[in-house]
This record gives sequence, C-alpha cells and structure tokens, in this order.
Amino acid sequence: MRIILLGPPGAGKGTQAINLAKYFHIPMISTGDILRAAVKAQTPLGKKVQTIMESGSLVADEIVIDLVKNRVNEPDCKNGYLLDGFPRTLTQAEALNSAGIQIDVVIELAVLDEEIVARLSGRRIHAASGRTYHVLHNPPKVPEIDDVTSEPLIQREDDKEHVIRNRLKVYHAQTKPLIDYYKKQAPGLKLRYISVNGIGKLEEVQQKIIKELC
Repeated sequence: MRIILLGPPGAGKGTQAINLAKYFHIPMISTGDILRAAVKAQTPLGKKVQTIMESGSLVADEIVIDLVKNRVNEPDCKNGYLLDGFPRTLTQAEALNSAGIQIDVVIELAVLDEEIVARLSGRRIHAASGRTYHVLHNPPKVPEIDDVTSEPLIQREDDKEHVIRNRLKVYHAQTKPLIDYYKKQAPGLKLRYISVNGIGKLEEVQQKIIKELC
C-alpha cells in the first residue's frame, strides 16, 4: 500500500497518517526527516542539501524527489509507504510521477473551510502544562481559565482566525490543484483516488478510510 494523504491544515492528516502507517505496517515518510537524515549521514546528496539549508535557501524539488526516490527503495518500504507532507504542489506531483515513484492510492480528507476555522480557532491551551481545551467541544469549567491551576488559557498565534484563513488560502492556491490532478489522472496513473469526509471523531474517520481501502 503506497499512500499519499491530502487535506487542508487542521483536517487531522497528521494523526491519520500515523494510524494508517501503523495499521498497514508501512513507514511514514516525511521529507523533512529525509533531509535531516541525509545531512546526518553526510551522503553526497546530504552534503549538498546541508549547504543549501545553511544558506537559508529552499531545497529544490528535484533534490527532494531524488531523496524520496532513494528512500522508497530502502528495504522497509518493500510492502509500501505513506508520504507525509509531500507532494504539496502540482509541480511536485508531476515530478513524483516522472521519477517513477509508484503510488497506489491518494486519500483526500475533505473538510470545509468553516469547519477548519471552528476547529482550530476554538482551541485554548494552558501554556505551562500543555493542557488543551476547545471552547465548544471540550470547554474549561470556567471560560478561558485552566481547570487545574486557575491560570489564564492562551490562544496560539497560529490558531487565530485570520492566520487560519491565510493558511487555507495558501492551501487552496497551492495544494488543492493536486486534488484535481489526481482525480483526473488517476486512471492513467493506475491509482485509486478516495475522498473521505474528515468530520467526526478521529477513530470514526480512520475506520472510514480503512473501509475504503480494504
């Protein structure tokens, strides 16, 4: 099972990716992890990447594709893999295909923008302990106050509505075209495209995904 998982920020991709990788006994491949591992191992490509990263520049898609191609050919990927956070753009998806990196299924976690905004903007955190609340789904006993310490809760900067809407704007501009690409190209690429409603409890959404795959 070779999987790409797509969906907007706040759709629950991270948790679903971890659970699916465990369920199917396949590695979850993060391009960030690959880059760091290549640098640590000081491979020729890793040394090149290190120079680019230290200069503050973005690593070119071609280099990332080469790293992914090398990674999926390692023994632990024999039975499949799940690509985490890659591809992010149409250009990367096309490069992935051109490089001959096989994908069996693309899963879209479909969640409307307003649901994402409600999910993320409602989060509140107790900074010292990391305890998390939600103003609607898991409210503290006293609004904006931690249950244990009675200290004020905070809203993280990236949970503020204007920040969330900007992230969604970037997603729709850059990553959403991937959905159209894979929907249209699925037959030619010999892969399945699955859209799963991402609203609901994490366990329920996971079962929906597994039901579609099995």
